[in-house]
Amino acid sequence: MKSLRHIRTTILTALCLLLGFAATGTSAQAAGDTASYHYSFWGDTTAAPAAYQATELLTGESIGAGAFVEPNDLFVTNDQRIYVLDSGNHRVVVMDDRFQLLQVIDSFQREGQTDTFNQPQGLFVTEDLHVLIADTGNQRVVHLDQDLKLVKIINAPESELLQDNFQFQPVRVVVDRANRVYVMAAGVFDGFMEFNADGDFVSFIGANRVHVDPVEYVWKMLSTREQRSQMVMFTPTEFTNLDINDEGFIYATNGDEVGDPIKKLNAQGNDILRREGYSTPSGDIKYFSDEGPSRLIDIDVTDSEMYSVLDSKRGRIFTYTGDGHLMYIFGEIGNRIGEFNTPISIERIGDDMLVLDKALGEMTVFKTTEYGRTLNEAVRSYYRGEEEKAYQLFNETINMNANLEFAYAGIGKALLRQGEYAEAMKYFKRSMDQENYSKAFLLYRKQVMREHFSTVMSGIVIVVLSAIFIRMYRKKKGGKRVVSIE
Repeated sequence: MKSLRHIRTTILTALCLLLGFAATGTSAQAAGDTASYHYSFWGDTTAAPAAYQATELLTGESIGAGAFVEPNDLFVTNDQRIYVLDSGNHRVVVMDDRFQLLQVIDSFQREGQTDTFNQPQGLFVTEDLHVLIADTGNQRVVHLDQDLKLVKIINAPESELLQDNFQFQPVRVVVDRANRVYVMAAGVFDGFMEFNADGDFVSFIGANRVHVDPVEYVWKMLSTREQRSQMVMFTPTEFTNLDINDEGFIYATNGDEVGDPIKKLNAQGNDILRREGYSTPSGDIKYFSDEGPSRLIDIDVTDSEMYSVLDSKRGRIFTYTGDGHLMYIFGEIGNRIGEFNTPISIERIGDDMLVLDKALGEMTVFKTTEYGRTLNEAVRSYYRGEEEKAYQLFNETINMNANLEFAYAGIGKALLRQGEYAEAMKYFKRSMDQENYSKAFLLYRKQVMREHFSTVMSGIVIVVLSAIFIRMYRKKKGGKRVVSIE
């Protein structure tokens, strides 16, 4: 009896473990690996190989700069210099690509006097190594040149678009190639603040749309003035972060739990993000109701229109193609390497990824696995129009992960560009890509008609001529009547 009870307990324990893995969509991971899974066309969680593996944990002490205190932002330049905004210490720490300390920026000269920062929250570095710092505590944006000499200071603007009691608290900043500065400021619901190259305020850009709960709206209409004054106002949500690509498009995240939490804004502030994947880019699409959806707090744009977003709620990084297909997921809240306490910022350095933890003052280095490198290069090859290479790399990808449905669509698109329409149809069918399947079918039908046009036309001519000949023959034969003499 005791043995039977022991067996039953063992079976129940094993079932619980299996159910637990199924619920989270993860499998057992080696040290340094992070939770890895994917979503199918139907929205189900599927197994996936790890695209990234945590390899190193860096602190201010380990690089010789002293402990980081509540760091808030990261930036990596084209020559792979790494800038860490150490907000609690009111400074910027600069490293090279081997994580060796280069310099510490904690002050600058202004009119012959030494000036310092106060709880800066945002950081941006231009191609010519000009540094812009959202100096939040001092209510300004500081612009330094490559020699760390002051270029300009953007103070609280004066404009009819701003309220009289407006407090300028910049928390994030980016710059385009025309030297226009875009600032995300705390408490601003009208979008990003745009400043020209001289630092003058121009306008707001990209305000989030207001999402109204119909029930709450009706209740508000039926309430008295006193009751309405105590209700929550229908206001747009604030943005949580932004990044800018080489073409000047702003990618942004916001705190929306409904609608689209990721946007790509053009110069007019219109959202032009492509959402052609199986679900809208928004982080996790399956979660427990008490946890709620992902809260996206940072975004990093890389080449070939790929972009990654950081979920502060569950510590996960989601990477998407320019079309909106989910590529891979990694990261988690926890205490092991590759897990975080309070993730705040992400940046790519080459194909690797850096994740900054605000509470712990640490930066985790993630290296790509063979799977991650292959998938990244497959997307890049397709983006560059290298059909044969994209076809080969996507095939290698599905050999490592047969559940990656959008890779079949990638193969189909590569075949489509090569004119292999019939073969492309098979892959589009596998990836549930009905639109491209229809496109391939139409092209295939035209191809068949073109290839067999002469044969078909010859057949038609023969049939027509045969019909005419038979008709003439019958008519001629019918004209010859036999006359009998009795």
